[in-house]
Amino acid sequence: MIKKFIKLRIHNYTPRWLVLLIDLYIVANTFLLAYLIRFNFSLSFDTSKLIIQLGFVLAAAFIAFVVMGSYKGVIRHTGIKDSMNVALASLIMLMLLSAAVFAMRKLHLIEGFTIPVSILVIHFLLNLIVLIASRYFFKIFYRLLISNHSIDKHVMIFGAGEAGILTQSVLKDDKENNIKVIGFIDDNKTKSGKKINGFKVYHSTVIDEKFITTHKIDEVIISIQNVKSSRLIEIVDFLSKLSVDVKIVPPVKTWINGDLKSSQIRSVSIEDLLGREPIALNNPLIRTDFDNKVVLITGAAGSIGSEIVRQLSKFDCKKLVLIDQAESDLYNLQQFFYQQNFENITAIVADVRNRKRMDSLFEEFQPNIVFHAAAYKHVPFMEENPYEAVCVNIEGTKIVTDLSVQYQVEKFVMISTDKAVNPTNVMGATKRIAELYIGCLKNVGKTKFIITRFGNVLGSNGSVIPMFKKQIQNGGPLTVTHKDITRYFMTIPEACQLVLEAGVMGKGGEIFVFDMGASIKIYDLALNMIHLSGLKFPEDIDIKIIGLRPGEKIYEELLGDGENAIRTHHEKIMIAKVRQVNTSLVNLLINELVRFNQEFEFEQTVLKMKEIVPEFISNNSIYEVLDK
Repeated sequence: MIKKFIKLRIHNYTPRWLVLLIDLYIVANTFLLAYLIRFNFSLSFDTSKLIIQLGFVLAAAFIAFVVMGSYKGVIRHTGIKDSMNVALASLIMLMLLSAAVFAMRKLHLIEGFTIPVSILVIHFLLNLIVLIASRYFFKIFYRLLISNHSIDKHVMIFGAGEAGILTQSVLKDDKENNIKVIGFIDDNKTKSGKKINGFKVYHSTVIDEKFITTHKIDEVIISIQNVKSSRLIEIVDFLSKLSVDVKIVPPVKTWINGDLKSSQIRSVSIEDLLGREPIALNNPLIRTDFDNKVVLITGAAGSIGSEIVRQLSKFDCKKLVLIDQAESDLYNLQQFFYQQNFENITAIVADVRNRKRMDSLFEEFQPNIVFHAAAYKHVPFMEENPYEAVCVNIEGTKIVTDLSVQYQVEKFVMISTDKAVNPTNVMGATKRIAELYIGCLKNVGKTKFIITRFGNVLGSNGSVIPMFKKQIQNGGPLTVTHKDITRYFMTIPEACQLVLEAGVMGKGGEIFVFDMGASIKIYDLALNMIHLSGLKFPEDIDIKIIGLRPGEKIYEELLGDGENAIRTHHEKIMIAKVRQVNTSLVNLLINELVRFNQEFEFEQTVLKMKEIVPEFISNNSIYEVLDK
C-alpha cells in the first residue's frame, strides 16, 4: 500500500525548495563529517564555535546553490550538466568560506572565529562526492519504484555506431514501455563479440530464425544514420524474413529539439525504400516569390494539388484560390484549412473545361500565379475514354493557359508526367500535346509558362501503393502487370517542393525534369510491402502477374527522343531541351483534334494525336492498328 502511494506521488516532480533544503542538510552533515575525518573520528577539537561556523557554511551554501541554480534540475533526469552545476556550486562555496575565514582572521569581527583550511578542503571534496552521488541515488531509486519488473518486448538494435548507442540509451530511459535491449547487430567484423554499454555486438551473419527464437526477440530497430537506400533495402529485406517487427530511427534533423524520443522510433515505410536519398530543398527565394501574390491552383483537391496548397499556405500569399470539380475532396481540404484558421483560402467547385466559368474566376480573382494540376491520369481508363482525356488534359489546359495570357498572369506552372515522353497511350499523348500547346505560347503575352515533368508519386490517389495496401488488407494476391515493369517514384512532398522550386527558377518556356534516382521494379516493391506488413511471400500473400494493361509500357522515360537535359543550380532539377516545333502547324492540328473529339470521332481523334506527336506509338491497345 505504501509503495503504491509512493508510485502515485513519485510521478510528480520534486519541488525546487525541497531539493534546496535537502542539499543544505547534506552540506551541514558533510561539514560535521569533515571535522570527524580531520580529527580521526574523535571530539578532540573546539566545538564551542561549531554553531557559528555552521551558520556561515549554510549561508555560503545557500548563495552558491542559488547562483548556480543546481537545485532547479529534475533529479530523476540527472545528467553530466547537473553534476557540473553541483561541482561549481561546491567550488563557489569553498571560495566564499575561504574569503570569510580570511576576513575574520584579519578583522577579528568574531573573537576566536576560524575554520581550519584542511576542514574546508575536506568539506569541499565531501560535497562533490555526496551531493552528486545523492542525485544519482535518487535517480536509480525513482527507476526502481516505477519499474514493474515485467518486460513488454525484447529488442535488438541494428547498428552499433553513435546512433545505435544513443537509441539504446533512449530505450533504457523509457520506463513506460519496459523494453529490454538484448544486444547490437552490426556488419563491422571488428565490433563482433565486443560489448558496448554492457551489451554484446553480434555480426549480422549470425542472426537467423534460430537466434531470434532462442533470444525471444520481438523487434529489431534499424539505427544507422546516412545509410544508403540500397543497403537499407537489403537490411529490411533480410530482417523482414525473420519473425520480428522491423522499426527504424528517423533522421537526426527530425528529432524533437535535437533529442531522440522513443515515440519517434517508427515502422519502416515504403518511402524509406525509394532507392535514393530524399530530395531536400532550402531555397529562401521560394517564400519571397509568393509574397502578397494571388495564386490559383487547378486540381487543388488532388494528391499533388492539395500538397501544393499545403506548402503555399506556409507562405505570405495574398490569397489561395482552390479550384476542383471533386466536391467531396475539395470540401475536406477546405475544412482542414478552416480548422487551421486560414482566412486567405477560397475553395471553388468548378470545371476547367467550362471556359465561361473559368473566365469569370480569372476576372474575379486576377491571379498572379497559376499552378495547373487538373488532369485525368489513369492510363487504362483514359485508353477507354479518349474523349474525356482530350477534354480535360488538352482542352482544359488550353482554356486555362489562354486565360492566363488574357489576364496577364505572371507565371503559369503545369504539372506534367513522364508518361508524356515517347507516349504509348492516350493519357500520355494528351499530356504531351498539352506541353506542345504551352510551348507555342512561349512568346505570347507577358506570362511565363513553365512545365514540370516527373514520374509516379507514392501514395497519390489511385497509385500502386494504396492499391497494394488494400490488396494486403484483403489477404492478397498483389497484382503486378509484368515482372520486369519499372517506375520512377517520389513522395508527394518531394514532388511539390520541386514544382515550387521550378516555378521560382523558371524564366519561361522550360520543361523541368526531376532527377528521381533509379527506377524501381514494381515486383520488388510488392515484395517489400508484403515483408513490411509482417507477412511472408508466398506463404501468406502471393503476387499475381496479370499482364500489361492497355497503353501501359514496361519502362518509363524522363526524356524523349531527340531531347537532352541541361543541369541547373539544383542538382535534382534539369531542363529538357526539346525539339523545335512549327507553332502555327501545332495550333492548327490541336484545333482539328478538338473538333474531331467534340464530334465523337474517337478513331480520328487518336489518329490526329499521332500526327501531332509522331513518337506516340500505341502499346497493347486497340489503337495499335492506327500505327500500321
